[in-house]
Amino acid sequence: MLSIQGVHKRFGEHPVLRGIDLDVARHEVVALIGASGSGKSTLLKTVNLLEQIDDGRIVLAGDDISDPRVNVDAVRARIGVVFQHYNLFPHMHVLGNVTLAARQVFRTPRAQAERTGLALLERIGLADKAYEYPDRLSGGQQQRVAIARALATDPELLLLDEITSALDPQLVGEVLDLVRELKAGGSTIVMATHEMSFARRVADRVVYLKDGVIIESGTPEQIFERPQRAETREFLRRLRDPFE
Repeated sequence: MLSIQGVHKRFGEHPVLRGIDLDVARHEVVALIGASGSGKSTLLKTVNLLEQIDDGRIVLAGDDISDPRVNVDAVRARIGVVFQHYNLFPHMHVLGNVTLAARQVFRTPRAQAERTGLALLERIGLADKAYEYPDRLSGGQQQRVAIARALATDPELLLLDEITSALDPQLVGEVLDLVRELKAGGSTIVMATHEMSFARRVADRVVYLKDGVIIESGTPEQIFERPQRAETREFLRRLRDPFE
């Protein structure tokens, strides 16, 4: 589904991604872990063409989307993205937010888009909030709406960027449960997360980044129970006891 080949990205003189190679199979869930500044979010932004790469290639389902001649809007229409801040439009009710892309980008008739949107809201347990405005929802509810909005156009690939980091701890569980449902439904997902227990439970593969380089990649069991690289062991040790 996704092939990232030798990708480099710099901001000025500062290298952020230094030769990233990563393949993601259809229906696979890949979790990117690493400290702040390791390149996780930047990598996701390059896939969605929010950041232009300096070198390398990104291929989505056989199409080179890093080609400068590519239709950026057409590529983004194939990818669903959810950020840590929900980015819901405050002047639109929940159903309007969920159906916006289908109506405006794909020109889906309003009635059809709203049927799909209401079915999605039913799926995430928020059908009764369809005509509420975002400021009437909890953070966890807003994030679930953002995920529903990303799913409304049936994307080939779903990118999740630290989607629980802006939530109070008691709201994290409901969002993570939804992602587990998406995995069970066969979605292809690449997610940056600081929730190690979530990565362990949901991901098929965990990729540890440090300073823009993939240090280690493997199953959750391999990475969390038997990491091969000293850098990975040190990162996980510091997560367990950040004051050591």
